[in-house]
Amino acid sequence: MASGGSKAESLGVAAGQASGLGTPSYSSPYLNFDPAYITQNDSDYLYLEGSTGDAGRGRFELMFNTIGGFTAAGGIIGGLNGAYAGLQATQSLSGSARRTQMINFIAKRGASWGQMCGVVSLMYSGIGTILTKLRGHDDELNTVASGTLTGLLFKSTAGARGCAKGGLAGLSVTTAYILFTSKDRVKSMITGR
Repeated sequence: MASGGSKAESLGVAAGQASGLGTPSYSSPYLNFDPAYITQNDSDYLYLEGSTGDAGRGRFELMFNTIGGFTAAGGIIGGLNGAYAGLQATQSLSGSARRTQMINFIAKRGASWGQMCGVVSLMYSGIGTILTKLRGHDDELNTVASGTLTGLLFKSTAGARGCAKGGLAGLSVTTAYILFTSKDRVKSMITGR
């Protein structure tokens, strides 16, 4: 080194030297820029165009979490149901035959419950997203309407009585959800204040 300085100085990097932005710069000989120029005040999350951003995610964005969560929950509930039914049905068996039958019970019930819950949540989320786009805003009415329509559609192959029962089940579940999560908003909608 011609000037007798350190290796960092010969590379043009001064550790701890102020950068011009008023903050100390911790430069590295491996970086081609000063890291102090990167601002840390921006949000750590990227939002898609048309989303609601920091105020909350829209129904379409929440749709994927809802479907995955309900499918997983249905699989777990079905697996537990299968374990209970398998224990009851295989009391006379022992060893590897019992183990195989237990695995079959758990896998079949878990898969069928997971699929059923996934289909119901897909219908609910899809109908809710469509209603939000048609009406222009997302509120409790969309939730109740999409739950009722999902119940009607899911049980549509069971005849008129089964279809009505499915719609009533969807209406009751979504109404209970709304009353649990949005008490103040429902009161203001009813009283008009």
